[in-house]
Amino acid sequence: MSGHDHDHHDGHGHHHDHDHSELSETELRVRALESILVEKGYVDPAALDELIQTYETKVGPRNGARVIAKAWNDPAYYARLLKDATPAIAELGYEGRQGEHIVAVVNTPDTHNMVVCTLCSCYPWSVLGLPPVWYKAAPYRSKAVRDPRGVLDDFGVALPQQTKIKVWDSFAMSWCRCAPTAPRGGARSNSPISSPATA
Repeated sequence: MSGHDHDHHDGHGHHHDHDHSELSETELRVRALESILVEKGYVDPAALDELIQTYETKVGPRNGARVIAKAWNDPAYYARLLKDATPAIAELGYEGRQGEHIVAVVNTPDTHNMVVCTLCSCYPWSVLGLPPVWYKAAPYRSKAVRDPRGVLDDFGVALPQQTKIKVWDSFAMSWCRCAPTAPRGGARSNSPISSPATA
């Protein structure tokens, strides 16, 4: 075999590289860009590894889950969380990027809270990790305001028709940070932009 024994051609003349066959076109582009940046000395691979490690093990939804669990089991903490979520969450060591101003609200049988950021991707990284792609997508942002009940249905959340859906725009105020809350799933929020009786 030649020096290209890890490559082969299929019956249609297409060239395949086993090392990259599982990667999407976007992932391949990211790897190529990363390689160039490292080669030119613009990026330190060790720093990249540390950043990835941070978001995989130290920052993410597990932090928000711990906040919720403590609120469920500690009435005094729950009261502090609702009064001023930022310092209450900081008590557990979660603060910093996108978590400087967090407000907690509660879902009830009468009202369900839903968060959307209509202008950017405001997201509390310190307690939820990196924002998912759908949260930043224009279709989600526009439909969440226009048809919140339909968006919840898309996510498999079926609410009774009598439950009001309160939509919060996390960018509506200059301090746009959102946090999860309380029993029954809670919500992340700041300023309400609509509260339709039924959606």
